[in-house]
Amino acid sequence: MNKLALISVSDKSNIVEFAKAIEKKDYGIIATGNTAKILKKEGVEVTEISNITSFPEIFDGRVKTLHPKIFGGILFRRDNPEDQKQAEQNDITPIDIICVNLYPFVKTVENPDSTLEDIIENIDIGGPSLIRAAAKNYNDVSVLTNPGQYDKFIEELNSGEISLQTRQRLAGEAFSHTSNYDTHIANFLEKKFELEKSHIRLNLKHEKSLRYGENPHQQACIYGNFFDYFEVFHGKELSYNNILDLVAAVELVEDLGDLSCAIIKHNNPAGASTGSNILEAYENALKGDPVSAFGGIVTFTTEVTEEVANRLNEIFLEIICAPSFSDGAIEILKKKKNRRLLKQLKPLKDTKNVVKTIPGGLIVQDADNITALEAQLKIVTEKQPTKKEMEDLLFAWKIAKHTRSNAIAFAKDKTALGVGAGQMSRLDSAKLAKMKAD
Repeated sequence: MNKLALISVSDKSNIVEFAKAIEKKDYGIIATGNTAKILKKEGVEVTEISNITSFPEIFDGRVKTLHPKIFGGILFRRDNPEDQKQAEQNDITPIDIICVNLYPFVKTVENPDSTLEDIIENIDIGGPSLIRAAAKNYNDVSVLTNPGQYDKFIEELNSGEISLQTRQRLAGEAFSHTSNYDTHIANFLEKKFELEKSHIRLNLKHEKSLRYGENPHQQACIYGNFFDYFEVFHGKELSYNNILDLVAAVELVEDLGDLSCAIIKHNNPAGASTGSNILEAYENALKGDPVSAFGGIVTFTTEVTEEVANRLNEIFLEIICAPSFSDGAIEILKKKKNRRLLKQLKPLKDTKNVVKTIPGGLIVQDADNITALEAQLKIVTEKQPTKKEMEDLLFAWKIAKHTRSNAIAFAKDKTALGVGAGQMSRLDSAKLAKMKAD
């Protein structure tokens, strides 16, 4: 029987090189629509899929690969005599390589100019079916779903043949690929049609393995798009605990607003302040608890200047994060080789849900994106706060919001004077906060 490969890709990256490489290994190539045109133009001998199915692409390409001769060629078991007999009776040729990636549904959704019709037409039907069929029959078929797999595959093919282990790995990656694709579609349709969510779907790509988790004996990884929010441009890799502290710090300064600084240690504020300038904000934040600030995470809402950088270099800090740094500040701060320097690329306030694991599943709540306003508060004491005291009360409220309960925050002049965190009683938290304020 002839060796055949089917190629049908939306992402055309490196597809010509891939096709030429398998052509050299005596594979005949079947392709669809635009893929076939591109390959032919580059001198690759291609059989269009309609020549195999004896049926044209119809409905603007909605139906082209869904045919027994295609799926039979993928799914029939090469070592099964009855399958072999039926394949011969129905003139079905085995297809041993499936190279398919899917319509760009996610990019279409993200494009503000896309209409609902555009989005619906970018729900791929034949592609996922081809991928799933090939992955199911991994004993006989190799399935490739992204250009990043091509080089390693060709290298192995050139060395002799594709191993069962490789086909198994590709099958797993294939089902992961279609699962992720379907997740995006289901989430979009539920939101668009205002449907009640039947499931929470957390299908996030592996972004980075960390050296370890909360403790050295625990493994940890980042999934999703964390580095769309932060750019690490100097220092050691972030650790699991670094990331938790970083997020806590940024969430706090975003609540505090312009010209604010927060110093976080073990997820709680060691100091925080809003100043008339960024240097004043840092110096006042440091006064809140200069002992705990050692080895802490410092975040700013405004560009870090040389003046601030010189002050930051006076103590050991794990991370410094800001929307930007002056060139002079970067030069000063880079003198500490191991300290991490990060730029915040976009705000965190768009977070909609908070998810935690529980036995057997997850518990989910809305993110706490509410900020108290003076008009919403009810004063229950005989003493009525002055305007200045009310400003400090609202400031302290934000500090307490970002402190682990039981939480008590003493504040004055938009600066945290003392914070008591995570105690079993509020009285103990108050004693700690008073001690630090004193």
